[in-house]
Amino acid sequence: MEDIEAVEALSALGQESRLRVFRLLMQAGPQGLPAGDIARRLALPPSTLSTHLAQLEAAGLLAAQRDGRTIRYGARLDGIGALIAYLTRDCCNGNPRLCGALVDSLELRAPA
Repeated sequence: MEDIEAVEALSALGQESRLRVFRLLMQAGPQGLPAGDIARRLALPPSTLSTHLAQLEAAGLLAAQRDGRTIRYGARLDGIGALIAYLTRDCCNGNPRLCGALVDSLELRAPA
């Protein structure tokens, strides 16, 4: 991840409604939620939600998938992982093992 991509992702999360959408989709897991469900759960007008979803998707934090006439949105774990890696890349002067408590608290594990 480059600086500009990190800025875009952090900017997307820097607005209250978009942060709420992101957190809801993180809770929903890989299957995500239909746009209508997101709008109802967060009491957001569909047009407003559409704008927020587009910004989060452009930032690489969400992915959309058509399911018949419905569009489901889910968190992009690879995009979120890239942002976390970017934020911690220079931890402890380039030695992230020294930041063990932080890394352990994230419970990020590489696939076996």
